[in-house]
Amino acid sequence: MDYREAVDDSGSASRAANEAALRRLRRFAVLMDSAVPIPGTQWRIGADALIGLVPGVGDGITGLMSLYLVAEAARLGVGKTTLARMLANLAVDAAVGTVPVLGDVFDVGFKANRRNLALLERRLRERMKA
Repeated sequence: MDYREAVDDSGSASRAANEAALRRLRRFAVLMDSAVPIPGTQWRIGADALIGLVPGVGDGITGLMSLYLVAEAARLGVGKTTLARMLANLAVDAAVGTVPVLGDVFDVGFKANRRNLALLERRLRERMKA
């Protein structure tokens, strides 16, 4: 049994729906955090870093977009502690992202959506073991 089957124990959704949600969330995290390689480096950036370049509103927009992953994690039944950690990652990303230049550099390395996806997947694996 893998962690996707463990999610079904919550009764919140079918196994197929949970697998589809995880696929969407993986694509979303890549799009937001690492879809585009920076030529000549091993670094990758995503929509979070690019939209965050828009002064005044970019980080707010990407912060709202990133709430999608947290909402889906709640729908999949992760606990309040995990959701709080996910929201803390977004708060750090948004707060530091508002600092000119430093925030843009931070966005390239912090990758809040990838972090939140890892938290979600780790929690689902733990649920399987329980």
